[in-house]
Amino acid sequence: MSDEFHPSSPIYLQLAERINRQILRRELRPGDKLPSVREMAIQSHVNPNTVNRTYSELERMGIVESRRGQGTFITEDEKRLSQLREDLRNRQIEFFVRAMGEMGFNPEEIVSGLQDYLKQQRDRGKEE
Repeated sequence: MSDEFHPSSPIYLQLAERINRQILRRELRPGDKLPSVREMAIQSHVNPNTVNRTYSELERMGIVESRRGQGTFITEDEKRLSQLREDLRNRQIEFFVRAMGEMGFNPEEIVSGLQDYLKQQRDRGKEE
């Protein structure tokens, strides 16, 4: 896990986002145990209080569950994890569309550009 953080967002939220992405990539699976607060703090080069806040935020979101004396685990609620995937996808799409709109592209140009890009990526994959 990279320990580079952006100054524009609180570190605990960036850590939560990293964990969410690991779940989406299936690097972390439902029921997996997260590192202890101390272990995660060392891995991420942050204060343990930051990790505590990260885990609390993820628990508030329903992404993880704390089990007394056992640790923090990824939820096994597949419906919640599907909702997480959809939420993150929609957030990225919104960010992309807003940025393109700010550059003066209309919806048709955005869709066309995206289709062209994806076609190029597919074609590159076939060449390799």
